[in-house]
Amino acid sequence: MKTHQHAMVITPLSLAAALTLASGQLSAELKTQTMEYQVNGTTFTGYMAYDDETEGKRPGVLVVHEWWGHNEFAREQAERLAEAGYTAFALDMYGSGKLAEHPEDAQAFMKEATKDMDQVKARFMAAKELLQAHDTVDSSMIAAQGYCFGGAVVLNMARLGVDLDAVVSYHGALGSPIKAEPGNVKPRIHVYTGGADKMVPSDQVSGLVKEMQDAEADLTLVNFPGVLHSFTNPGADKVAEEFNMPIAYNEEAANRSWEGTMRLYQEVFSN
Repeated sequence: MKTHQHAMVITPLSLAAALTLASGQLSAELKTQTMEYQVNGTTFTGYMAYDDETEGKRPGVLVVHEWWGHNEFAREQAERLAEAGYTAFALDMYGSGKLAEHPEDAQAFMKEATKDMDQVKARFMAAKELLQAHDTVDSSMIAAQGYCFGGAVVLNMARLGVDLDAVVSYHGALGSPIKAEPGNVKPRIHVYTGGADKMVPSDQVSGLVKEMQDAEADLTLVNFPGVLHSFTNPGADKVAEEFNMPIAYNEEAANRSWEGTMRLYQEVFSN
C-alpha cells in the first residue's frame, strides 16, 4: 500500500507524548490505550487495542463508531480485532466528550461532524496516521470498518480514494453526494445490510451496486432478509424500546458479517 499524503497535520500532542494509558491490560496479552489527539484545534479521544505478545508488526484496522459517538460498543469491536491478531484503533469523529444518549443529540453530533467532507476526511486521516505510527502496526496494511454512521464514513473514504486495503460497512448508509470514480477506489469493499432496514432502503442498495460497478470497484454486498438496522449491536433492542426506533440486534447476521470480515482481512493481508 502506498503512503497517502494529505494536508492534515497532527499536533505533537497526538503522538507518543500524548498517550494516556487507560486500562492497561485486559488479559495476559491484550492491551489497550486511550489516546487523545488533535485535529484543527479540536481534541478527540480514541482507543487502541492490541495483543502485546504477538511478535512483529501486524495489520491495523480503524473502527468508526455509530451515530451515538465513540462508545463502549466501538471499543469492544477494537478489542475483538486485537484478539483476532490485529492492532485496532476505535477513532472519534465527534470530539472528546461528545457521546449521545438521545437520538436528537446523536443527530446533532452527526450533522456537525459531516457538515463538509474535508472535515470528515481530516478526522479520519488523523486517526489513520496514529494507527500507522503505532509500534505494532505494519503501516502498509490498513483496513477500516464502520457501523451505521461509521459505515457511511468508511465508504466515503473509499470513494475519495483513501489508501486502504479493505473497507467494511455494517448497516451503514449507502447513498452519498460523493460518487466513486473508475480507478479511484483502492480497497476491497464489503457491505453488510439488513433487508428490512428502513434507514437503508433498497434504492440505496441498488444505487451502491451500480455506482461501484461503474467505478470498477471490488464490492461484495450481503443482504440479510428481514433484518433491521443496527443488527450487530446487542444493545439495539433496548434502544429500540426506549426510543421507538426500527432497530434490532440479530445474532446470525452479526456473526455472519463478522466471519465474512475476518475472511476478507485474511485474504487482503496475506497477499
